[in-house]
Amino acid sequence: MTPNNSTYSDSPNRAERNVPSKGASQYRTYDTSHIKPKKSPIPAIFAVLLAGAVLFVVVWGGRTLLENFNQPILADGEEVDIYIPEGAGAKDIGNLLQESGVITSSNSFVQRVNELGVTGQLKPGAYTLKGGMTLDQVIGVLRLGPDASYESFTIPEGFTLVQIAERVEEAYKGKITKEDFLAAARNASLYVNDYPFLSAAYNNSLEGFLFPKTYAIRSSATADSVVRMMLTQYQNEVASIDYGFAESIGLSRYDILIIASMIEREAMLAEEQAIVSSVIYNRMLIDMLLQIDATVAYAVGVVEITPADLSYDSPYNTYLYEGLPPGPICSPGLAAIVAAAGPAASGYFYYVASHEGDGSHYFSATYDEHLAYINSQ
Repeated sequence: MTPNNSTYSDSPNRAERNVPSKGASQYRTYDTSHIKPKKSPIPAIFAVLLAGAVLFVVVWGGRTLLENFNQPILADGEEVDIYIPEGAGAKDIGNLLQESGVITSSNSFVQRVNELGVTGQLKPGAYTLKGGMTLDQVIGVLRLGPDASYESFTIPEGFTLVQIAERVEEAYKGKITKEDFLAAARNASLYVNDYPFLSAAYNNSLEGFLFPKTYAIRSSATADSVVRMMLTQYQNEVASIDYGFAESIGLSRYDILIIASMIEREAMLAEEQAIVSSVIYNRMLIDMLLQIDATVAYAVGVVEITPADLSYDSPYNTYLYEGLPPGPICSPGLAAIVAAAGPAASGYFYYVASHEGDGSHYFSATYDEHLAYINSQ
């Protein structure tokens, strides 16, 4: 550990995110990376917009009719399992129902929801719907809520891809194996057409994108459908995040996910996440090595690193390589992603687990102050 570039965090993470079989891990470091400004987007041309508007008017009238012939429709009485993620709006739900063959037109669904004035009453969760149901019947079921008899499983914040695969195998009692799930989750190219944000995924991996949440166990589930359920949840969760500040200094949304994954593994207390984020940003802005133990542990595949691990050659080793690691090191929760996109304003470059032993940290602006606090224990 290089003294002048080190921060320390000896606190375990929240809930069970580090639990699996090895217990809570304790990480000790942090730093940052190079930031390359992005080019400003090219302004749209008015003539193109005008032409697009005219084309929309011409095409829109036939869209509802055409979409009725593009999706397979369930036979009367045929069942299908549907999972509606939290945050899904009427249009999202309508699209899901149409794709599943429950209804013929998502536009008609949205129109009817608006007519009934129940836009905010459609509940997320797992449902079993049947072919032949009318729009009002479908809407009525969604207003009542998901079947309470559905079992569920939870992916905690901070789980890695491997840990998520193990949890899915356990939840589905081997019907979906760990190997099946990992095969799908390590092939981001299979999903990029439906989830364009995956185009940035490092090494074709969905690490970081499988959102931590409680999910319903679906009888018809496959590795592919569970992956899609988690990706849709991620897409909906991050839709309202303001990435403006981060993007203004050249960080991509994938960079934010990477930073969030490090915050998730370091900050036990939610109220400290934005401050830990500020430490990362402050170090990035002066090109300090990150030196984050959590990234080394991820690279080596251990819970707790040893001094020898600090020389392990991997692009995730932030003791050896400048900047952010190439990809996330876990699936962060929404609070960590928000903190990564909007760090607190601070002059801190260091932190250490506080003497209180409650998971909080002592933050400092200088190495001397940081070292003095460590030696005072």
